[in-house]
Parts: sequence; structure tokens; C-alpha cells
Amino acid sequence: MSDCLAKNDVEKVTDETIAKGGILVRFYFDMQDKDKEKLQPLMVNLVNEQLMKEPGVVYVYGSIEEPLEKGGVYTTSGVITMLFSNFAPLVGISFKYAPAGLEILRPEKEVRFRTNELQSILMDLSQISMDYSKFIFEKMLKPEDMENIRKQMENRAELSKKFLGNREKKDSGPSGSQK
Repeated sequence: MSDCLAKNDVEKVTDETIAKGGILVRFYFDMQDKDKEKLQPLMVNLVNEQLMKEPGVVYVYGSIEEPLEKGGVYTTSGVITMLFSNFAPLVGISFKYAPAGLEILRPEKEVRFRTNELQSILMDLSQISMDYSKFIFEKMLKPEDMENIRKQMENRAELSKKFLGNREKKDSGPSGSQK
């Protein structure tokens, strides 16, 4: 009986969240290691200590497969279902954790964005790209080259703020209302 109640509660939370712009997604993650015993605990850690704690995540559940050996390397996979409060955290998690695949379960037909939401998502993508590039540069460049890149990134951030400021001024009419 409690399983049925819990299932109804999950369905209610899911329906309410989807109605407010949430997204239900099934992720497919995989991990590989030469040590079979490390894989399932690593996948459990990914779910419990990382994915569940990400901002914008409403809930997480899933299953983890038994590791299989091929060529001296063990592989396991996890099928993880996550409910997000909106689209932006889904984008962040997709970039940060690089799933092998994903499937949007709900909403089934379309996802709509307000212009400011889409702009925010795209700026987040830009930041993720910059952070990733910075990480690569730090590992591969000499310190003096890295300093030049750092300055270029700071200039780019200032330029972005300027563009956004100009956009907000342009969008506001003389009365301060949106055109």
C-alpha cells in the first residue's frame, strides 16, 4: 500500500512540476574501469552525491546494471530518470556529466521558452563552454599564454555585460515598458 501511495505522490509531483515548465528526462550513463568492484559504487555516488544535489533537480531514481567484462575492462550502465524544475538545469547536467544518451519523457509534444529564459540558457551554455575551454587551456598552455587567454576571457565577459545592458535599454521604451 505504501508503494502505491509513494507512486501516486511521485506522479502528483511530476504532473505539478511539468505543468509549471518542468521536464522529465531518462538519462543513460555508462562507466568503465579495470576493477569491477568500483563501478557500481561509483554509479551510486553519481546519483546520490552528485545528480541529486544539482540545482533545479526535483527528484532522481534509476537502476544500475551489473558490470560486464570485455577485453579486460568492465562496463556498467545506469538508466536514471530525473525531473527538472525547468530546462536550464537539464542543459547544465547534460554538459557536466556527458550521458551516453537521453530521452525526454515529458512533456511529450513541445517545450516553450520565454525569451529571457532562452537567453539565460544560451548564456549558461556560453559560460560552460568558456569554463571547459579554460580547463583545457590550463592543462595545455604555458603560464604566460594562459595569462593572455585569461585577459581575453575577462574582456569577453565585460563585452557580454555591455551587450546585455544595451539590450535591456533597447527593450525598454520611454515609459519603461517592453516593446
